[in-house]
Amino acid sequence: MSVQLDCSYLDSFISAEDCKQIQAEIKKAHDYLYDNKVNARGNDFHGWLTLPFDYDKEEFARIQSAAAKIRSDSDILVVIGIGGSYLGARAVIEFVKSKNYNLVREAGDPQIFFVGNSISPAELSQVYALCREKDFSVNVISKSGTTTEPAIAFRIFRALLEERYGVEGAAGRIYATTDKAKGTLRSLADREGYETFVVPDDVGGRYSVLTAVGLLPIAAAGIDIEELMAGAAQSAETYTDPDIEKNDCYKYAALRNILYRKGKMVEMMVSYEPDYLMMNEWFKQLFGESEGKENKGIFPASAIYSTDLHSLGQYVQEGSRLLFETVVVFDKTKNDIVIAEDPENLDGLNFLAGKTMSFVNRKAFEGTVLAHTDGGVPNMILRLADMSARSAGELIYFLEKACAISGYVLGVNPFDQPGVEMYKKNMFALLGKPGYEALSAELAERLNK
Repeated sequence: MSVQLDCSYLDSFISAEDCKQIQAEIKKAHDYLYDNKVNARGNDFHGWLTLPFDYDKEEFARIQSAAAKIRSDSDILVVIGIGGSYLGARAVIEFVKSKNYNLVREAGDPQIFFVGNSISPAELSQVYALCREKDFSVNVISKSGTTTEPAIAFRIFRALLEERYGVEGAAGRIYATTDKAKGTLRSLADREGYETFVVPDDVGGRYSVLTAVGLLPIAAAGIDIEELMAGAAQSAETYTDPDIEKNDCYKYAALRNILYRKGKMVEMMVSYEPDYLMMNEWFKQLFGESEGKENKGIFPASAIYSTDLHSLGQYVQEGSRLLFETVVVFDKTKNDIVIAEDPENLDGLNFLAGKTMSFVNRKAFEGTVLAHTDGGVPNMILRLADMSARSAGELIYFLEKACAISGYVLGVNPFDQPGVEMYKKNMFALLGKPGYEALSAELAERLNK
C-alpha cells in the first residue's frame, strides 16, 4: 500500500471541470521532470527522482557500518546541520520511533541530539554538558562547511571531541556528510581522516533525506533504512502516470493549485499523531522553500490535533476563509490503550469504557473533518497503513514528487531558494565579516534610526 488520497470532502469546493482544466498543466510539469528534451528550470536538481533505485550501494553499506559503529561505541550521536541537513532525519526518527525517542529508546540506541540548527547558546550548552559525561560521536552535515549555524556548532563539538579523545581518537568519531570533491568541510575531512559521505550534486537539501544526509542518523537510531528505501521505491513505481485520475500524487499537486487559484493561500498539514510533529516541519521547508518565490506560493502551516484544536480550532472553524487542510491519518496505530470503567464515573466518561484510545482519536478526526468542511474549509486526506519505516519512505517520496509537480504548475523553479541569501548577507555584515564593510555601515545606520 502506498499513500492514498481521499478527496471525498472536496465535493463542494472543487468540480470535475476544475480537474479537467488543470490536467494539461500537470502533464507539462510531468514532462519537465522526465523529458530530457524539455529544458525545465531546476532540471539539474532532479537526482531525487531515481534515488530509491539508483543510489550508491557501496556508500549505503558504509552508512550501515558507520551506524553500527556509532551504536556500539557512543551513548550520544550529535547531528550537526540546518534545514534539509537535519529536518528529514529527525522527522523520520520521530515518525518511526517517537518524538520522545531519547526518553524511550531501546537498548543499544544512542541518544540523538540535533544541533547547529539555531544560534541559541542555551540549547547548545545543554547538549555540550551531556557530551562531557558520555561517549559521543558527531555527524556534521554541510555541503560547504561554512554555513554559520552548523559551522559554529561543529567548531565547539570538534574541540570537545579532541579534548576527550585526542586528535586521532576524535577523527574516528566524526562522520562528515559533505560535497564529494570541494568545500571547506571536504578539505578538513580529507586532511584529518574523517569518514565521509556524499551530499549529491543533483539533490537539493530539502530533497536529501533519502541520501546519506538523512540515512546515517536514521540508521544510527536503529531504523531499517532498507525498508525506508523500499517504501520510497514503492511510491516511485506507483506515481508515474500523468493522468491525475490515476495518480494520487499528481492529483494532490493539482488540487492544491486549484484551491490556491480559488483564494486558499494557506495549507495546514494536520495529523492526529504527535509523532508526526517533525514531519510537519520537514513538509513546511519542502513546500515553503520550493514554492515561495516570485511573490507566489501557498504558505505551509501545520497542526497536531486534537491538541491544536484547543488553540487554533476556533480560527480554522470560523476565521478568514484563506486556508485548506491536508490531514494525514494511519490505519494502524503504534500501540493502543483500552479505557477502563470507573465505578464512580465522576468524569462522565463511562460511555467510553471498553473502547480504545485509537477509536476515540479516529472519531475526533471524523467529527473535525465534518465540522471544518461544513465551516467552509476544504479538506484532503492522505491515508497510510502505519508509521513504519516503509510508510515513511512512501510518504517522503510522495510529498517530494507532489512538491516538484506543484511548483512547476505554479510557474516557479521548485529547486532553488534565492530568497534565503538576503538574511545571510545582512547577518554577515552585522557580525563584521571581512568583505561586508559597506553593507555593515548601511545596516548600522538603518538600525540606529
